[in-house]
Amino acid sequence: MKRVIKVGTRESNLAVAQSKWVINEIKKKFPTLEFELIGIKTLGDVILDKRLDKIGGKGLFIKELENALISNTIDFAVHSMKDMPAKLPEELTVAAISKREDPRDVLITLNRKNLQQLKAGAVIGTSSVRREIQLKELKQNLEIKTLRGNVLTRLNKLKNQEYDGILLAMAGLKRLGFEEEVVQCFNINEMIPAIGQGALGIEVRKGENIDYLLESINNEECALSVSAERAFMIKLNGNCSMPIAAHAIIENDTMRVYGMLAIDEKSKVYRSFVEGHKRDAVDLGERLAVKILK
Repeated sequence: MKRVIKVGTRESNLAVAQSKWVINEIKKKFPTLEFELIGIKTLGDVILDKRLDKIGGKGLFIKELENALISNTIDFAVHSMKDMPAKLPEELTVAAISKREDPRDVLITLNRKNLQQLKAGAVIGTSSVRREIQLKELKQNLEIKTLRGNVLTRLNKLKNQEYDGILLAMAGLKRLGFEEEVVQCFNINEMIPAIGQGALGIEVRKGENIDYLLESINNEECALSVSAERAFMIKLNGNCSMPIAAHAIIENDTMRVYGMLAIDEKSKVYRSFVEGHKRDAVDLGERLAVKILK
């Protein structure tokens, strides 16, 4: 009997779309492999009335998937790398990281007004402290209101006029075909993305044969970039409720890593960057963390 590879995914439209993309990429190189999608509801998908940093951070989106891996219910899990906490269970590892989709944060508004055109007191929806802090640096007189739910839910809340605008990741909008909704894209200097934003990670049990993942999904430059960003997070002992951000860009063999840390109830925001050879990715991330702490 031919083995069917069981792929664990969250049940949201975006998570399913991402998992199907991963399967299709693998099939391009290994057309004889067969897959089955296993939808798993996570605690982060259930608790929708509280901000993530108040209920344990974005690790809430992966715990049930990791439990399914450990119990052999699934063979690998597809995650958004921005949802991955600093520490993984001892039995598991991220085997492959995909090429990166557009990592920028974007603004979608009613009447298609950009940030500077919004009136004072405009209500902006986001569940990300990182986005909230950086948005307020760009325009101070805004009201920030918690926004949870999947991408479609968030877009519908905007259309129902619960918000004047909402902040989302361009990567998810592009994967779902909603990029035309975007009014304004923030560049890296305006709003540093979440660690790992735009990249997908494939989590497996240690010791598993992962050659087919490395040969089909893994993108070396993105893996290096994400390793630098995660090294920054780990050095700061950061988690998904801590207001931090990092993003690495590679040009030829040179990597530049941008970082942000907010402290004192988010009133003080520190930014910096480091530059070096891409092969020193982890060291660069750690150096950036030390530089910002100083």
